[in-house]
Amino acid sequence: MVGLREPAFLPVGQGPGMQITVYYGEEDHYLIRLLDQEAKRQRKSRSAVVLSILEEHFEREKRIGEILVDLGHLSRREVDQALQVQQAEDGRRPLGEILVERGWVDEGALSRALLIQDRYRQS
Repeated sequence: MVGLREPAFLPVGQGPGMQITVYYGEEDHYLIRLLDQEAKRQRKSRSAVVLSILEEHFEREKRIGEILVDLGHLSRREVDQALQVQQAEDGRRPLGEILVERGWVDEGALSRALLIQDRYRQS
């Protein structure tokens, strides 16, 4: 019978936002090694690498409106209304332009969402 061991832990990040502790077992050490290698390669902290992995996982296939909803800048209802406007105009204008024009998002939020979308469409 194999004895149970206390899981090791990896403090992923701390700062003004939050602190997360990840518990992992022996079988997961290779992931931590890969995380450390990637952090060194990118010259980023472990937490920055973990967050970028999570962002890619959750945002990779999403459209701009969905990303803005995820970021908390927009409601699903506002996305639907903007899509109706876009459809009524036969899709002549990008959704982001309509959202900014209506005052539902600002240029900064749109830029951040477009950066996320572009980052994962290229990969």
